[in-house]
Amino acid sequence: MDPISLVVGALIGAAILALSLAAFRASLVRRQESVLSEARAKAEAIVREAEIRSRDEELRRREEDDRRGALRTEEAERRERRLGEQEAAFDRRAERLDERERDLAGRARAVEDGESDLEAARIELETLRARARDELLEIAGLSRDEAVRRATERIDEELSTERAERVRRSAERAEEEAEERARKVLSRAVQRLSVPYTLESTTSAVTLPNDAMKGRLIGREGRNIRTFEKMTGVDLIIDDTPAVVVVSCFDAVRREVARRSLEVLVEDGRVHPGRIEEVVAQTRRQIDEDIRQTARKVLHELDVARVDPRIEFCLGRLKYRTSYGQNQLAHAVEVAYLSAAIAGEMGADPRLARRCGLFHDLGKAVDHEMEGGHATLGADLARRCNERAEVVNAIASHHGDVPAESIHAVIAQVADAISAARPGARRDTMEEYIDRLETLERIAASHPGVDSAFAVQAGREVRVIVDAASIDDAQAVLRAREIARRIEKELVYPGEVRVTVVRETRVTEYAR
Repeated sequence: MDPISLVVGALIGAAILALSLAAFRASLVRRQESVLSEARAKAEAIVREAEIRSRDEELRRREEDDRRGALRTEEAERRERRLGEQEAAFDRRAERLDERERDLAGRARAVEDGESDLEAARIELETLRARARDELLEIAGLSRDEAVRRATERIDEELSTERAERVRRSAERAEEEAEERARKVLSRAVQRLSVPYTLESTTSAVTLPNDAMKGRLIGREGRNIRTFEKMTGVDLIIDDTPAVVVVSCFDAVRREVARRSLEVLVEDGRVHPGRIEEVVAQTRRQIDEDIRQTARKVLHELDVARVDPRIEFCLGRLKYRTSYGQNQLAHAVEVAYLSAAIAGEMGADPRLARRCGLFHDLGKAVDHEMEGGHATLGADLARRCNERAEVVNAIASHHGDVPAESIHAVIAQVADAISAARPGARRDTMEEYIDRLETLERIAASHPGVDSAFAVQAGREVRVIVDAASIDDAQAVLRAREIARRIEKELVYPGEVRVTVVRETRVTEYAR
């Protein structure tokens, strides 16, 4: 190759390399400037962010300082207000103490003045008494002993009249206060209760699909009806009434067993002695279970816990027991609610009162099977079942057979009387009703000084008219009390009987 060409080529290559180096150097310079500008920008941003954070932190510190200062100021003001109120209270108390001291001082001066006046009056009274005694002895010409005896008799008579008058006023005031308190307690208790009642009879009617079923119930030569009556202990009355037979029995449990058994036999259609015995036995088991379920439901509703199964079963049997047309289980539930309400008003234990009221008539579930009154039988059952002594006493004493030993027993008596005396709760025969009214009038009229007596308000009140010439106001109070005590001893009645003695003086004159 030509040396010149080589030189030329080397020069060109050198020039190209120089240009490339220059371009690369320029690129590095530009990149360096770009990196520096970005670093400056980031540094400025970091500086600005740091300044912003510093300012925010400063603001937060200032706000926190301001808030703490405000809280300290508020607490200081609150303390200052409390101190001011305490100072005002102390000032008022000091003023009241000053007033009380002045009042006591005035009372002390008044007492001292009264004592001095009393002493002067006593001295004057003694002087007058001595003068009057001397004058009376001189005028009457009586000995000292005779005068003392007559004066003593007169004073005793005056004191007797005054004592009777004080007894009358005290009794009226006590009766008014007790009546007002009792009225409030009983009205609040009764208003919180609403228990419906249905009157039950001693018969139940069962509807038949047709009259041909009557013949099947009687059976050949009456064997079906004899078996039915023997197994259930009821009377099955089959007469000419279309498609109806009547089950009659005073025992509601047996009557219900017979009614349900009869309905099953009629629906099944198979009526023969073996089937009758099977259905009656099954129905008895169902009735027993229904009795237990009913008792459990009542105990759950009344929140009465830990009850012996024997008491539970007897309580359920009260569903099929009536007294004067009043369902005994409904009556027991009503008495339980009333007892709890009255106990709550009086500050006694409502749960214990509710238990006493619910169990008070337990004996009526077994009184037709055992000898003795239902109060005694129920108390014995509760005692055997380890009931509390208060519950046993409430059951035994709710008719006054034994004394009540707790306030809960008295509450059960009151609730029982309210439930029994409620209008429509019980039925009396006309003969019993008339006999009670006549006995009330006869008892009241038998006392001396009584002109006439009238039983009013369906036997709830006796109005006694006395002779004003032979009985004064104080004796009228005693006469009303005597009549009331005698009625309590000789009569048995629901609720209470009010005795009102009327004494009036009439003066008649004629103008001619």
